[in-house]
Amino acid sequence: MINFNVPPYVDTAIDYIKECIANQKICGDGKYTKECNRWLEEKTGTRKALLTTSCTHATELAALLADIQPGDEVIMPAYTFVSTADAFVLRGAIPVFVDIRPDTMNIDEKKIEHAITDKTKAIVPVHYAGVACEMDTIMDIAKRHNLIVIEDAAQGIMSTYKGKALGTIGNFGALSFHETKNYSMGEGGALLIRDDKDVEDAEIIREKGTNRSKFYRGQIDKYTWVNQGSSYLPSDMNAAYLYAQLEVADKINNERLDNWNRYYAGLKELKDAGKIDLPVIPEGCVHNAHMFYIKAANIEERSALIAFLKEKGIMCVFHYIPLHTAPAGIKYGRFDGEDEYTTRESERLARLPMYYGLKPEQVDMICECVKEFYK
Repeated sequence: MINFNVPPYVDTAIDYIKECIANQKICGDGKYTKECNRWLEEKTGTRKALLTTSCTHATELAALLADIQPGDEVIMPAYTFVSTADAFVLRGAIPVFVDIRPDTMNIDEKKIEHAITDKTKAIVPVHYAGVACEMDTIMDIAKRHNLIVIEDAAQGIMSTYKGKALGTIGNFGALSFHETKNYSMGEGGALLIRDDKDVEDAEIIREKGTNRSKFYRGQIDKYTWVNQGSSYLPSDMNAAYLYAQLEVADKINNERLDNWNRYYAGLKELKDAGKIDLPVIPEGCVHNAHMFYIKAANIEERSALIAFLKEKGIMCVFHYIPLHTAPAGIKYGRFDGEDEYTTRESERLARLPMYYGLKPEQVDMICECVKEFYK
């Protein structure tokens, strides 16, 4: 059986975890948490990176920093994971869903402005499959309407838009290090903060509403409760597991890209024959091979393909059910405009196995099985 995903692992991780245990420092903000934060800051160019317990929590932290209030509206695509909406629903805000582009599965930047009302507070672009949204247009809209931009870059580590790391273009960016991501700490994420003015507040909220970070830096002689907050600190053992991968991040990234390109070359004849669609990478976007998907003609064909590959020992899976069709999406949010592509394209998409350690010959075998199905 070829699994859809295998969590990444680097041998040095076990040594780093043992070091945490030996030093009796397994809680948050230890050596490896700081190393991961530093690596993210240097790699992305963000003003401040803060490791969190999940991308969900990073987005919640961004919602707090953006001062999202009950009744505020937040524009986002319906084709995304529930956490994108949950972070704002928890604040009493209303997710306003906008249709996606069929080429990248990202929010259609041309339909955002129509969704803006006097209650709109933020735009949340989701960089699907590590391929950037059209951020120049989105940032221009945000500037003209005085809106905050929170990038859901859960799948976007190592990807760029016109040379800028995803998650660093808007006011805030949320990354994921879940076990399904390119780099993993089991459960985990990070908040990227663009502006100096937001750093201190972020540290306070992340540290349960205290100014503990300033205390540890020696800036104050004691720390206390100064604002609302929560506990978003991951264990340093989780950070140690992640840091081992970040040390060889380029190696992992290059291997994934090689397999992505191998998939594309192996399946291009089916695309050229009009039998499937393949991912589109717009000009100016550098992606990270987070996933490789194909699009079948319709949901019936996709279901048959998934079943066929399963019989061949290959795990192929679909992805999100659009949020505006879910019970909670209907209860808490609304869809602006017409659902021209969101549902239709989501029902066509099937994801093929993609992980660090996937062998080139396995990619070739998967491609042959897909071609066999279409014969």
